Amino acid sequence: MSFTVPFSQPGLQHDPQWYRRAIFYEVMVGAFADSDSDGVGDFQGLIGKLDYLEWLGVDALWLPPFYASPLLDGGYDVADYRSVLPDYGTLDDFRELVTQAHQRNMRIVIDLVVNHTSDQHEWFQQSRTDPHGPYGDYYVWSDTDDLWPDIRIIFSDTEESNWAFDSERRQFYFHRFFSHQPDLNYGNPAVHQEIFDVARYWLDMGVDGFRLDAVPYLYESDEGLGESEPETHDFIRSLRAMMDTDYPGKVLIAEANQRPHEVAEYFGTTEAPECHMAFDFPVMPRVFYALRSQQVASLVDVLSETTEIPHGATWAVFLRNHDELTLEMVSDEERQALYGWYAYDPRMRINEGIRRRLATLLDNSRHELELAKALLLALPGAPFLYYGDEIAMGDNIWLNDRDASRTPMQWTPDRNAGFSTADPGKLYLPVVQSLGYHYSSVNVETALAQSRSFLHFVRQLIHVRRAHPVLGVGDFEMASTPNESVLAFVRTQSSEQCRPGESPQTMLCVFSFAHHPTTATITLGARHAGARLRDVFGGGSFPGVGENAQVTLTMGTQGFYWLAVE
Repeated sequence: MSFTVPFSQPGLQHDPQWYRRAIFYEVMVGAFADSDSDGVGDFQGLIGKLDYLEWLGVDALWLPPFYASPLLDGGYDVADYRSVLPDYGTLDDFRELVTQAHQRNMRIVIDLVVNHTSDQHEWFQQSRTDPHGPYGDYYVWSDTDDLWPDIRIIFSDTEESNWAFDSERRQFYFHRFFSHQPDLNYGNPAVHQEIFDVARYWLDMGVDGFRLDAVPYLYESDEGLGESEPETHDFIRSLRAMMDTDYPGKVLIAEANQRPHEVAEYFGTTEAPECHMAFDFPVMPRVFYALRSQQVASLVDVLSETTEIPHGATWAVFLRNHDELTLEMVSDEERQALYGWYAYDPRMRINEGIRRRLATLLDNSRHELELAKALLLALPGAPFLYYGDEIAMGDNIWLNDRDASRTPMQWTPDRNAGFSTADPGKLYLPVVQSLGYHYSSVNVETALAQSRSFLHFVRQLIHVRRAHPVLGVGDFEMASTPNESVLAFVRTQSSEQCRPGESPQTMLCVFSFAHHPTTATITLGARHAGARLRDVFGGGSFPGVGENAQVTLTMGTQGFYWLAVE
């Protein structure tokens, strides 16, 4: 498989706000490509696939944890922040990955697991055996397990308490996630320094930023609920200040599963900035709700929620990732409906969410897949794609925990889907062989050979978006329509948001969630009265906006338009 990249400029291009226009791609190192036939993906395997990712149009890779770990939670149980899993390669291999990505003008963002470590980490082992030693106060210890009873249990399927007893220290330690993941004690300044040192270690190696995992949970208090305490924001501000001073152009991305106005606090202010980006969790389940209910009211509400964010900050938007489709941010009625539509088998559920991939959630419906991807790439913020979703890869609900959607990438119809030449029994997880998603038919090689494949559609979307920077940096304004199945909004780019040589753009984006053809009359702002509309995919002209600032469009089943307003 060879890939020709059009208009490629070698080397990393300087752009302090690169993340606002970027297409991110989440790739799990162990799941992508195996170069040494041990059944596990590695850095060299990923390096060998960078040309494919460049061809696709990816600007930045997000790598979930690849640190040394017992792998009881997909690597989020870190045993050593400064070393990598031997299965993935060496630190030199990682340095080569960063160099090779940068040569393709592609950036690398990695997970920084700030809330907890593995109980196998040397800090915890020292803390439990020597309570009065230098690491004795690195974790949250208590003589009793009845402290902070109002703090919710996140992994309600597996954990009965946020406290676990340690037989060595004869005390309880606090954990927001699994009991093998003790929480760090941010009340100890030495912990701050450790995390700063870890950040510097990887920034010095060339990474372009961090996704701050589970960032709301750093502090606990008697008055609060253990989420978004004021001291948490103080810590992020100090981390951002260090990075802005010593590593300009590097980014922080907040993972905070909260309502938009709450998540917006993680951007900080213009005078006291925190994160450059934050994941927009509430939008995701409401997209899936609209796809089945044919009603966009809930999606409109969350997109209309007023969230003033500082200049230069932006949202991170996504449909799926390595975690479950979380349903914490929807009403009880919506949650039950979503379970009924998308997780009718109990094996498809985990915690308060659904552990399935995009294609299987949508029953491999091409209409719905295209609509969902087109919406994702038009929403305000930078889109995050999940590896394999560009070929409509399936999942395996018979695997444990969240492994259902973490199976090997499918490259070819050959043995092990071209992921590895190892004996199939050695693979870290089996390749997908279920009906409709079998790797023999769902793979990159087959998709490349079919000009109308979903892979080619996704690539076209990405490249059209890259040609229209308004979708990356433009302002967002809802457009009203009485059609309850149609979502419409306008993206507007000002001259201040343009790079040298760019002209301001305006885009009308319209999405029909109706399961049949429909017509929608859309009301735009008065300033758009009399404007012409042009389809940015085919270049065809559409009826212009009337003097009353309205336009009527006819749409196919679950169809969409990206229309330049001229």
